[in-house]
This record gives sequence, C-alpha cells and structure tokens, in this order.
Amino acid sequence: MDNKIRVGILIDSYIKPWWAFKMLELIHNSNYAEIVLIIKDQSEFPKHNILRKLLNNRDRILFRIFMKLENLLFKPKPNAFALMDIRRLLHDVQVLKVQPIKRKYSDFIVNSDIENIKKHNLDVLVRLGFRILRGEILKCTNFGIWSYHHGDYQTNRGGPAGVWEVLEEWPLTGSTLQILTEELDSGVILYRSFSTTDNISVNRNRNQCYLKTLYFLPRKLEELYMHGADSFFDKVKHDNKHPFFYSRKLNTSLTNYEFIKLIIKKYTKYIVRKSWSVFNYEQWILMFAINKQPGLSNSFWKFNKMIPPKECFWADPHIIYKDNKYYVFIEEFMYKTKKGHISYLVIDNNGKYTSPQKILEKSYHLSHPYVFFHENDLYMIPDTSINKTVELYRCVKFPDKWEFVNNIMENVCAVDTTLFKKDGKWWLFTNIKESEGYSNWDELFLFYSSELLSKSWKAHPTNPIVSDASSARPAGNIFLFNDNIYRTSQNCSKGYGYGIKINQIIKLNEHDYQELCINSIEPKWDKKITGLHTLNFYNNLTIIDAKMKRWKSLW
Repeated sequence: MDNKIRVGILIDSYIKPWWAFKMLELIHNSNYAEIVLIIKDQSEFPKHNILRKLLNNRDRILFRIFMKLENLLFKPKPNAFALMDIRRLLHDVQVLKVQPIKRKYSDFIVNSDIENIKKHNLDVLVRLGFRILRGEILKCTNFGIWSYHHGDYQTNRGGPAGVWEVLEEWPLTGSTLQILTEELDSGVILYRSFSTTDNISVNRNRNQCYLKTLYFLPRKLEELYMHGADSFFDKVKHDNKHPFFYSRKLNTSLTNYEFIKLIIKKYTKYIVRKSWSVFNYEQWILMFAINKQPGLSNSFWKFNKMIPPKECFWADPHIIYKDNKYYVFIEEFMYKTKKGHISYLVIDNNGKYTSPQKILEKSYHLSHPYVFFHENDLYMIPDTSINKTVELYRCVKFPDKWEFVNNIMENVCAVDTTLFKKDGKWWLFTNIKESEGYSNWDELFLFYSSELLSKSWKAHPTNPIVSDASSARPAGNIFLFNDNIYRTSQNCSKGYGYGIKINQIIKLNEHDYQELCINSIEPKWDKKITGLHTLNFYNNLTIIDAKMKRWKSLW
C-alpha cells in the first residue's frame, strides 16, 4: 500500500488498560498506520440494566473477593491493567460521539453516524469498547472491524478471560484477533495465539495473556501495509480454510456456587502436589539408545538412563560424532549456584559413557549448546538469553577449548537458538520474549542470512512464525528424514518441558513459512518420567533429556 493505513477506534471511555494504551502507542508512532478517528459511545445504560448488574454482582460476590485477594498477593510487572488516559496520546485525533441503539446484547450504530464514519475513508476500525456490534457498522470500512477476543481456547469461548483456564486447569490460555461478522462465533481470524496457563494465579495468567496481545494488531497492520490488501487477505483466507468449532456453552462470570465448586477442586489438587514435593523432586537426566543400524530410535522405554548426582541436572544434549565416539554437549546446572554451564561427555559405540567435563562457563547462565560444523570448523551457539545476546563460539581445540567469535544478536531475549542451512542461506530459529511480563515459551521467530558470521540477520516477514506454547520453542536440531525437513519443538502446554512435537517444514523461503505437526511425544512410558524437551540423533545414537521424579534426602 502506498499510503498509511487509516485507523479508527471504537471506545466507550477514554480510560483504557495499559496494554491497550501501549498497543495504540505502537500504531500512533508507526510508519505504516495512523489513527484518524475516535468513535465514542455516549449512551447510558437503562436503569433496569443497572439493577440487573447489581443483582449479578451479589450472585458473584465470592469471585469478586477472590480477585481482590489476587490483586494483593500477585502484582505482576508491568501491570497490563493499569489505567491510562488515551487522550494523552491521541489529543489531536478527531472524536465522533455516537448514541447507538442498544438491544439485549448488541449495539447498532444509527444511519446518520454511519454516514459520518464513511466520510473518513477508514481502512480499519479497532473495537476497544461497545458491546456486540451488528448492522452497517461492520461494512463501513475498507477492511472491517478488528476485535480482540481474550480467553479463546479450543472449546472455550466467553469470559472472564484467563479465569476459567486457571480454575479448571486447562493447559492453554488462548487469544485471538479477528474481523467481526454478524455471526458472533464466526469472525475471520487474523491472529491466534496460545500461552501456557499459569495454574497458580489468575492475575498473573490474565496479565500474561493481555500483555502478549498488544503486539497482535500492530503486527497485522504492518503486514497489511507491507504486502498490500490482495496478498494479505489471500493469506488470511488460507489460514481460515479449516473449520473451528466451540463445543462448550458461552462462559460468563462465575456464580458463587460455580466458584466454590471449582476452588475446592483446584486447591485440593494443589495441596496434594505440595505434599508430594516435601518428599520428592524432579531432576533432568539424559536417556539414550544406540541402534545396530543407523537411524532414529523411537522406543523410549528401551532407552538407557544417565542419572546425574543430586546436586545438579543434565539437559539439552547435542551430538558431534568424531573418532568413532559420540561427544554429547550438555547444559550442566548446579542447584547450589542456580546457574548452568556447558559441559561434554563421551559415549562409545557400546554405550559406555564418561562423566561430564566443563568447557564453557560465564558469570551468567548458559544452556542449550547447539553445535554444528561450517567450513571444517566446529561452532557453538549456547543459550545466553539472560545476557540478552545470541553468542557464537568456535572450537579451537576439540572438544574442550572454545573462543568467542561475535554476537549474532544483541539486546534481545532469545532462547534455544537453532540454525539450519538451506538454499545457500542460514535460517535461524529462536524463541523471543519481546517484553517483560510474558513467557519465552510462546513465540518462534525466524531470521536468515547468507553469511554465518553476519551481524545483520534479516527478520522473516511473517514473524512470529509460530505463536503457540505447545509447539513454538525449539527442542533440538532441525533434521532431514526421507528427504523431508523436520523441526522438533517443545510442548509446554502442561508446563515447561512437558513434551516434544515433531513438525514437518512444508515451506521455508524469504516470503513464507509453513509447518505441520506430524507427531507428539509425551512422557507416558515410565511413571517416574514427567517431561522431556530435547531430542537429537546422529548415526546410530538417539538421545533425549527427561525430567524424572526422585526422592529427597531428608537427613
């Protein structure tokens, strides 16, 4: 598109939560869109609606008390719901005041106001107020009304967003950006994302969900601006080609009865878990198998266990084969210092292995030692996200002497960086935490460069290429199998390091990325194993890390 996208916003108050204010700020300060109109609802609710609201509040008083306690006990930063006045930001934007016709649940904008709105030739209207919108307002912009829906996960719809997910212990909390249609549950999906539910705090769960969504609308507006309407909506049509069903009723605020029932169930489970943790803990170990023939081993119940001492754990195994031996580079985490360093151990062809030897340690935490060859040199990219860098090291004396080469990226919280070379380009996959307050499990970003040693990696135009805590974060090398490309990913839907998904990469180029999940690995072969989050193989050796239950020493 040649000109900036013309945006209008629908509000019923100038006071908005922090996440919405920051979203509007990103758009207002951008080079791809401009906010040219504010449409403000001036109407008041009838007295019978106010009475109904008071009665509902009485029926839901226990939940309201619970949320007040949550606000005292859990105070996430930044606070997505801190109140801000958008007039500070949009003081020079024209305001159109309207009084919609209010039906039972829906708002209808009158014809005279519709005509005034059309005069502004808006591309997009953003719904940050009003109730369910119906009628001509849905058609009075070039590209529709874009609306957030928080708390959108599989069979669930409704609200309060992020509440039912915690109390019912659903694994994921969803959020959606959609173009509204006359049908409430049939909006055109522009962006859909899933975060791991915080099973302890409703407040933290809601905060994380809303913080992440502030980026959705700016990203899609920029994509519309960069690629033009035809290309943008061709992709939207493709992404909406599969049906999506809601099998539960529309959730609403919890009644006193519902709340008591859920809270008793939830905290009974919580007490059981805490009681278990008095006598037990979970430790990351390594498990491996060596086939007689080259290839991937897939019977995890047959794998040999490599159990660390109780003062540390071993994780993130990556393999180099040299001199008829397997050199396995790992994160070795010491509980006493609460910091990881990079070590290696050796496995011979008979399955005998050595103790780990430390090779790289910094003042900050290191993990995920991704190792690879390039032009006969061995390189490593450890996870240095705590230092806000992506660091590249070269091996100067195998296997234990390494020198720093350069920072591939700086001022970025990027985890589990993994490279893959295809079509003469290096493709860099990494999960990025764009701001404080939400998880680094959720969103996978892709970059590319013709040169490994470049400091200028180009961001893929569809970033983030995956926005789902159940399949985003890398879980090992990208590998070829039967001429197909596969990416392993962590499944954090039930907590960090729950399982692994195998995703076939369907498209990988400068313009498009597509993958398809073809297998999901869950820790169900051994009652003592509760998680896994790395899988690698080379020649005959397949190795994973696994989270294992162990007894505590109580004396």
